[in-house]
Amino acid sequence: MRNIGLIFRRELAAYFATPLAYIFIIIFLVLAGTLTFFVGSFMERDQADLQAFFSFHPWLYLFLVPALSMRLWAEERRTGSIELLLTMPITMTQAVLGKYLAAWVFTGIALALTAPIWLTVNYLGDPDNGVIVASYVASFLMAGAFMAIGSMISASTKNQVIAFVLTTTICFVLTLAGSPIVIEFFANWAPPMLIELVNGLGFLSHFQAIQRGVIDFRDFIYFASIIGLALYANALILDLEKAA
Repeated sequence: MRNIGLIFRRELAAYFATPLAYIFIIIFLVLAGTLTFFVGSFMERDQADLQAFFSFHPWLYLFLVPALSMRLWAEERRTGSIELLLTMPITMTQAVLGKYLAAWVFTGIALALTAPIWLTVNYLGDPDNGVIVASYVASFLMAGAFMAIGSMISASTKNQVIAFVLTTTICFVLTLAGSPIVIEFFANWAPPMLIELVNGLGFLSHFQAIQRGVIDFRDFIYFASIIGLALYANALILDLEKAA
């Protein structure tokens, strides 16, 4: 844990040592506010909830998280600094977890900075704050799943652009997997078991279930499984690269 903590603090501090962190946070906050108030018609809905705010998070993460995760390992591999990192007295698992947690917490900081809209809706009405807390948890878990996939892809290439494109594509497919459009397509010919499998693989169905305030541990297990499998693959890819 000590080594993971050291890497975590080093990586998190590195984000704020460059303009990247501030650019990411500003873009995230501006887009989240714009989509909520103008596209989501937050004021016109005249309802004391944040559904218009959280409904856009999957699509924000779809582009912003890959832009953040693409440099996690691709840059290390391109510059050769990964060899220096791996000569330190740390295991591959510790390196992967430290870098991943720093990126995930940084995304969480950007998400936490949207708290003023929560205060606003409480000032304007009487929302169900339990549902809002659940929505924040769901959003944070989805960001973590996207980040884990991005970290895995970043470890497999030296090119950040390729890492961004592949991560965006994979996350887009997983996001749409449980959408009504995809389910309707499979419903015309696929057996119920396959339809249930496709629905279970989708980010949206699990995200929206928690967002509604429905606490089902299967949704938490889903996100934890995605994160765990992606990070395991991440460490395996780096081990193979090291052996080569």
